[in-house]
Amino acid sequence: MKNNLENEENISSSIPSDILKIQKKLCEYELGSRNYKKYKKILEKHIKNYTMKKRVNSNIKTIEVLENISK
Repeated sequence: MKNNLENEENISSSIPSDILKIQKKLCEYELGSRNYKKYKKILEKHIKNYTMKKRVNSNIKTIEVLENISK
C-alpha cells in the first residue's frame, strides 16, 4: 500500500495539477457530450503547452552541457 502511494505522488509531481484537474473534470461527462468535447479541447491545449515547455527546457540544458564541454 505504501509503495502505491509513493508511485502516485511521483506521477502527480511530474504532471501539473491543472492537467490533473481537467482530466478529473473530463471523467464526469458523457463521451461525446458538448462539455466533454470542450474539456477535451482544453486538455489537449494544456498538454501541448506542457510538452513544449519540457522540450524547450531539455534543449536549453543540452546546449548548456555542450557549452561546458567545449570550454
